[in-house]
Amino acid sequence: MRVQLTIALGTLLAAPAYAGDLAIDVEIPQLRVAEYHRPYVAVWLEGADGKAAADLSVWYMMKDTAEGHGIKWLPDLRQWWRKSGRTLEVPVDGVTGPTRPAGKHRLRFDDAMPQLADLAPGDYVLVVEAVREVGGRELLKIPFTWPARAPQSGRAQGESELGAVALSVTP
Repeated sequence: MRVQLTIALGTLLAAPAYAGDLAIDVEIPQLRVAEYHRPYVAVWLEGADGKAAADLSVWYMMKDTAEGHGIKWLPDLRQWWRKSGRTLEVPVDGVTGPTRPAGKHRLRFDDAMPQLADLAPGDYVLVVEAVREVGGRELLKIPFTWPARAPQSGRAQGESELGAVALSVTP
């Protein structure tokens, strides 16, 4: 009995544990326009079926100011709003936050965080959408597999509202 238990536990401990981390770099370009507003940005995961699997981050004007009108403009993030946004009651702890200035911004998620803890194994797409008042709209997608059995990376280049978006998935 003791030998069987030792063998069983040894087998479980020797089996590979596929956990994972996501690192996402989002660049917001500095635009030379007469009337500049920081973009609203949504970052989420879609499953192979195209449905939203997890909201990772949403940046918006969190209160009414001269620069924006709070949640009024969230529906302008059209793809995110249709797939997930309209069912959320914002703010969402750990997901929503204020708009960010031009520059490079890093987001990190590990498999213990609520956004990834219940993510089923499979093929996913990282989606980043940005929209700016008196500006344009842009949507970038990067496919990946979860959980990572080996390091994965992907990159997409925006043309107007987003700069480079990079994804790094590590086991």
